[in-house]
Amino acid sequence: MGDPVPLTTTRLRLTAPGTSDVDAIYEACQDPDIQYYTTVPSPYTRQDAETFVGLVAEWWQAGTEHVWAIRPGDELVGVVGLHHISEGGAELGFWMAPSGRGHGYMAEAASAVIDFAFGPMRLERIQWQAVVGNAGSAGVAQRLGFQLEGVRRRSLPRHGTSGAHGRADGWVAGLLSTDPRTPQHWGL
Repeated sequence: MGDPVPLTTTRLRLTAPGTSDVDAIYEACQDPDIQYYTTVPSPYTRQDAETFVGLVAEWWQAGTEHVWAIRPGDELVGVVGLHHISEGGAELGFWMAPSGRGHGYMAEAASAVIDFAFGPMRLERIQWQAVVGNAGSAGVAQRLGFQLEGVRRRSLPRHGTSGAHGRADGWVAGLLSTDPRTPQHWGL
């Protein structure tokens, strides 16, 4: 339903990933943790990165997903997005390349995306899910104020090597537009 909306924070620029980002996306998605904890294909090919960049433009136009590249400078170090946008809600998803970890970039970028979701988009709820054991993702969600809602058994698809598929248990948390965005401690 529209063109990508760039966002900025104190340290970051968030823009839609484009063809110039294909190599950085491909390299980042070689990380075993990204392949294990997210739904990216495994093995991840350059063609997968090219396809992803093409889909991002389609999703923005359709209004079904909004995806941003996270840039502390010119180079992409991660991706954050609002997925499954419908009826006042969306799901927050993200990954960070190893070179971008440990700087607080993801929490900063995701906070800007949440501001956009609850502000101009007027969403009421954002859901977060992660494979049980993904402590990095859970840490970001807790810093953003998400409230843990539980574990959904075998709720998340897994893409293994050689096309093998399966399902993993997933942590689920939610953030409402009316919730205080204070850090949470889930005790996981």
